[in-house]
Amino acid sequence: MRAISQDVLGGPEVLKVVEAERPEPGPTEVLVRVHAAGVNPTDWKHRASGLYLGRPPFVLGWELSGVVEATGVGVTLHKPGDEVFGMLAYPQGAGAYAEYVTAPSRRFVRKPESIDHVQAAALPLAAQTAWQALVDTAGLGPGQRVLIHAAAGGVGHLAVQIAKARGAYVIGTASEPKHALLRRLGADELIDYRTADFAEEVRDVDVVLDTIGGEYGPRSVRTMRPGGVIVTITPRDVRVGDVPGVRSEVLLVESDHATLKEVAALAEAGRLRAEIDLVVPLEEAAKAHAHGETGRTTGKMVLSVVP
Repeated sequence: MRAISQDVLGGPEVLKVVEAERPEPGPTEVLVRVHAAGVNPTDWKHRASGLYLGRPPFVLGWELSGVVEATGVGVTLHKPGDEVFGMLAYPQGAGAYAEYVTAPSRRFVRKPESIDHVQAAALPLAAQTAWQALVDTAGLGPGQRVLIHAAAGGVGHLAVQIAKARGAYVIGTASEPKHALLRRLGADELIDYRTADFAEEVRDVDVVLDTIGGEYGPRSVRTMRPGGVIVTITPRDVRVGDVPGVRSEVLLVESDHATLKEVAALAEAGRLRAEIDLVVPLEEAAKAHAHGETGRTTGKMVLSVVP
């Protein structure tokens, strides 16, 4: 099978097409023919630094959509021919930039019939991150006010939709050209971070989703009500720490069957949809990484494996 691998750490140019042996499913595993694989900022961070994967060679990618080709002993959820989407174990289970993957069957759920493989591949990692941050960690509910940083980003724009589905009042930070999209997705209030200081403009927030890191976390505390929760998904960057009256949490997404079913239900109902910024063939993964590192993407990028 074809896969995208790298022998050294570095820029997008280290990503190469290689021929690899097609894996075989073990007990409780499924073999999935990948039709599309999502691309996320964590991918290029691992490409450049190794982060949690260590030294190359390795194949990147955690989220995908495809068709079950074979099943191992003990699998009851999926059968050959089923269209599924899901997420490999993060961070140790990377490998979605390939024509085939194997993983435990419960890493996947049925792909909603209403969306195609490209759309489905853009959801698992980013949407599960948003759900686990807002719902599982912060307990976001109806009437609460949530501040989402980088609201037009891969995680951010899905978090906006999940928050609205939960009945929250959504405030987002994003550049002004992206405001129209975010309003269509349901954002109630938007701050252009280039011309306004969100820490001065926003008050009485119950939940903050910090997808940026650095000083965004500490500055966000000024916007929060006592008892509020701030969740950061950038654990290597500066974070809030202990602040009286505010609970601070650091989240690494986990591939979780129950969360993925919630994501699939929202997508099936038309309440969660990825904004697709770029789709390129598998062999052009380096192009997607280079584009992502400009910081100008809106929504998600996807590798098309089966045209």
